[in-house]
Amino acid sequence: MMWNLTFISEEDFTNHVKSTIEKYGEKLESFDLKRFNKNIIDPIKLIFDKTVYQSSWEEIVSNEIFRQRDKSNNNDIGYFHQRIFQYIKNCHVPPNGEEGGWDVIYENPDGIPIPDAGIVHTVYVEMKNKHNTMNSASAGKTFIKMQNQLLNDDDCACFLVEAIAQRSQNIKWETTVDKKKVGHKLIRRVSLDQFYALVTGQEDAFYQMCMVLPAIIERVVKDLEGTIVPHDTVIDELRELAAKQDIESEDLAIAMAVYMLGFGTYKGFNQ
Repeated sequence: MMWNLTFISEEDFTNHVKSTIEKYGEKLESFDLKRFNKNIIDPIKLIFDKTVYQSSWEEIVSNEIFRQRDKSNNNDIGYFHQRIFQYIKNCHVPPNGEEGGWDVIYENPDGIPIPDAGIVHTVYVEMKNKHNTMNSASAGKTFIKMQNQLLNDDDCACFLVEAIAQRSQNIKWETTVDKKKVGHKLIRRVSLDQFYALVTGQEDAFYQMCMVLPAIIERVVKDLEGTIVPHDTVIDELRELAAKQDIESEDLAIAMAVYMLGFGTYKGFNQ
């Protein structure tokens, strides 16, 4: 494929995608029945879902495996969003917990224009995956951290950068601290596309990255196929258990096998 991104090399981008996929770690391990039922599934919910959504057992089991894998994947995608900036000019990604605990620090000796606030030379970034992931206490704590940074550095701005914002924006962040509404023109709430545009100087930089991402993920997954592609056996093991039931209907026999995962010691089932 022809490489059109000017702000990151194909090699750096590919390596970053590979590192992100490798962060998935044990979540890419195959699911057998024991792992599937590690925290004891809810058989009643599975059977309701299967019937109401008119799904097959294969689809319901696959969806449940996906749900279990997906619970902690947001952290891995946060890694992708944050650490890509280590490859972008004038951006620095501090080690976890160091340099004030900022996710990204952007410094530009030529100046960084802040709407309605003039020019600064450093932006300190707190990055969130989604606009609604902070409760009021967390938002207040983050705002106070940004206020303190402004007190220590009068040539900076602080950004709350949201990967999934409600809209494309670069606005004054207003929140509540100690039951009082607070805001500062140098404390900004910025969508990820606007942050990409600011640090790269290219208005559609985030869009361009999104356009090449699927092909790069596909290429990396293909290269890693022998080590990362899971081969789940849950539905096969459930069918084996169902075959041992003295129940004519295969659907009900699989339902019984699912019941046994959660209710195996319950009265009636333990017979």
